[in-house]
Amino acid sequence: MAEILPLKAWRYAEALTPKMEELTAPLFDVVSARQRKLLYENPLNSIHLSVPKGENPAQNAQETLLDWKSDGIIHQDAQPGIYVYYQYFRLPGEHDERCRKGFIAQIKAYEWSDEVILRHENTIVSAVNDRIELLRQTQIQASPTHGLYEDTEEQLENYMDEAIANPLYELEDYQGVREVMAVIQDPDIIRCFLEVLKDKQVILADGHHRLEGAIEYRKSMQGKLAESRWKGHDYHLMYLTNTSGNHLKILPTHRLFYGLELSQDLLLEKIKEWFEVKKFADPEELEAYAFHKPHTFGLVMGEESYTLKLKAGKMDLMNLHLPESIRQLDLAVLHEVLFARILNIPVADQRNSDQLTYERNFSRCIHEVRSGKASFAVITRELEMEQVLEVCRSGEVMPQKSTYFYPKALGGLLFASIKQNEFDFDYGAFFE
Repeated sequence: MAEILPLKAWRYAEALTPKMEELTAPLFDVVSARQRKLLYENPLNSIHLSVPKGENPAQNAQETLLDWKSDGIIHQDAQPGIYVYYQYFRLPGEHDERCRKGFIAQIKAYEWSDEVILRHENTIVSAVNDRIELLRQTQIQASPTHGLYEDTEEQLENYMDEAIANPLYELEDYQGVREVMAVIQDPDIIRCFLEVLKDKQVILADGHHRLEGAIEYRKSMQGKLAESRWKGHDYHLMYLTNTSGNHLKILPTHRLFYGLELSQDLLLEKIKEWFEVKKFADPEELEAYAFHKPHTFGLVMGEESYTLKLKAGKMDLMNLHLPESIRQLDLAVLHEVLFARILNIPVADQRNSDQLTYERNFSRCIHEVRSGKASFAVITRELEMEQVLEVCRSGEVMPQKSTYFYPKALGGLLFASIKQNEFDFDYGAFFE
């Protein structure tokens, strides 16, 4: 089902390889403003292509790209390849190192209705429009989205293990994750990758706005370059990982609420109509609290903290129009009850509400509340992988910011051009 292709990647010049830690960039929404400032201070950091600044950011990115090409800052690989990408990491408190294995390739930017790439979150129109304009101006993709495929036989892992023994790059990223990348250019092995994926659906783990932008750009280019069998604008850069035998980790994303108009006492009374509320001794211990039971949360408000558990029978009163895969999700309950019914922000409006923000950093949640900036924080538990798969198969979408797949793919390790004269190759040779 999923058509993938190898790519002729643009990469930083070999002389810059020792500086890759300074040139790569994390996704824009996972780093603080202070971290972003440091990235922008480096004129060669890939953030200038992925999230350009200025009054005309897309045009600025285009000019930067042209300068980097003409100055030899980046070069294009002559032969297409599959770029093997391993991420070695530890979670807090762990001794043993985990490894998430995957590879980066081009995948056709399928319509959602094709049900080849399955999404689990909605997108925000303004963010998608920004991505479309950036693609139109630069015709370059500076960071891959992240997709999951299911292959219980693990048919590609041996090829990837062999390749990663001779890496192009090995560096430590902003979170201490060890990032290792290698390339496979053997046509016979590449053919195996294409063969395995052709019968797979892909579940989009991260990068909904970037992929939506690629889909819309592809549609805008329909009918153009009719003479080309392989059209660059049809494809999208993606990091693909196997759901089987892999260290896929989903971290929780907590909720911060600002500008509460109710008194804290009245809010608690309203919450008690829906939840069993128990006082919790120390807010800073909530991060380590095991929310074993479904529909349970932590609440930090003022100097106090609480645990919340949905009361028996309350599920019968809500979200009756949703399939069970969505209805039973903790975050579906949270957004329907607390934010929609108690705080009167309709679910459809919550995605664009300036009162509601999303924060994976527990300590930052505590700080925002204690400083008086945020009215309260809701501490959530992580989703299970099987829940994500069920939702995607149902065709429904989760509440926004439901998943935080860790670690995030790093931008700047390679760039994928959809400019036709840079994209062109006899890709048919990989299908023979």
